[in-house]
Amino acid sequence: MSRFTFKLPDIGEGIAEAELVEWLVEVGDMVREDQQIAAVMTDKATVELEAPVAGKVLERGGAIGDTIRVGSPLMVFETDGPAQAGEDEDAGTAAQVETPAPAPARPAPRPEPAPAAVAPPPSPPPPQPSGQVLASPLVRRRALDLGVDLASVPHAGERVKNADLDAFLIAAKEAERVEAPRQLKDEEIPVTGMRRVIAQRMEEAKRHIPHFTYVEEIDMTEFERLRGELNAEGHGPKLTLLPLLIKAICRTLPEFPQLNAHHYDDKGVVRRFGAVHMGIAAQTDAGLMVPVVQDADRLGLRELAEIIASRAEEARKGTIHRDNLRGSTMTITSLGKLGGIAATPILNRPEVCIIGPNKIATRPVWQDGQFVPRQLMNLSISCDHRVVDGYDAAAFVQALKRRLETPALIFVD
Repeated sequence: MSRFTFKLPDIGEGIAEAELVEWLVEVGDMVREDQQIAAVMTDKATVELEAPVAGKVLERGGAIGDTIRVGSPLMVFETDGPAQAGEDEDAGTAAQVETPAPAPARPAPRPEPAPAAVAPPPSPPPPQPSGQVLASPLVRRRALDLGVDLASVPHAGERVKNADLDAFLIAAKEAERVEAPRQLKDEEIPVTGMRRVIAQRMEEAKRHIPHFTYVEEIDMTEFERLRGELNAEGHGPKLTLLPLLIKAICRTLPEFPQLNAHHYDDKGVVRRFGAVHMGIAAQTDAGLMVPVVQDADRLGLRELAEIIASRAEEARKGTIHRDNLRGSTMTITSLGKLGGIAATPILNRPEVCIIGPNKIATRPVWQDGQFVPRQLMNLSISCDHRVVDGYDAAAFVQALKRRLETPALIFVD
């Protein structure tokens, strides 16, 4: 018998640590090689780890919610046979075999012959029931909690994966028009994973940044008329509010470069950016994510629409690349049809500006001696008051308002 220590492997370029979100085996369990043993989360993606050897679980290296660094012990196994040689800690297994040091040689009496002990062969894994869908324990538990029959989940490979289950759930939600009422119950939910990351970032933003919020009403009648005409042409993806709004913002920012910036308060430095990397706050089943549209100021209208739709879909499915979740220079946050009358957006630190369009609604407006129906929208902006003056934020919104109310200005230098 020997001990085998499995260390947290390098599961992604530049990743130094991961959060332990679920143990899939218990101390004392016998596991087979390649069996799923734990689930960890990093960069908003859940990864299921497999046992590198077969054996008995002796120790587990942490509790649910703990942050474990790459290369730290994750699990210790007791394996049959002599210690394995040639383990490469940098090759991804990050495992080591612990063997006792040899004792110094000493004279010893001649041993009595003894019958050779034959170790029993390891027990084979339990057979899969006929017709059972292959899936990891994590996916099975999720499906059980959600009341989903895994046999009904479409999947390409041999196993049903988290991404397959997510795609199935999204399709089911889109198909449902009426949600059945749910009975409320008392429950305690650990704040782990992405929800804990969101909580920490919101706490840091409100603790460190003195927010200044300004709200203005904008007449979007001509904007919506133009958007309808562009969509009626039938070329390319359907244009929502966001591509045109981003275009208008990018046209306005050169007059107000202090808004497209980061404030590094620990260094006492403000960095202004020449490029506009626009963060688009998106709500997903796992929580709020901010996909980034890089170089938004250089993209065409249809190209913007395609990238925004693609990023949002990848975020909802959990397949978005980590490079598309960082590097934003400012952020747009919108509740879409739930936009309400006004909002007080919280900054995406270290950014100094976040913009929140609200719901467009038809209201009566007194114009030329009579009430006429106009499509109005309130637009909210929050800024870091340490580096953006209230006057500058209000002036930016007024300049943006002129472009939105006369949308031809969006396309004029």
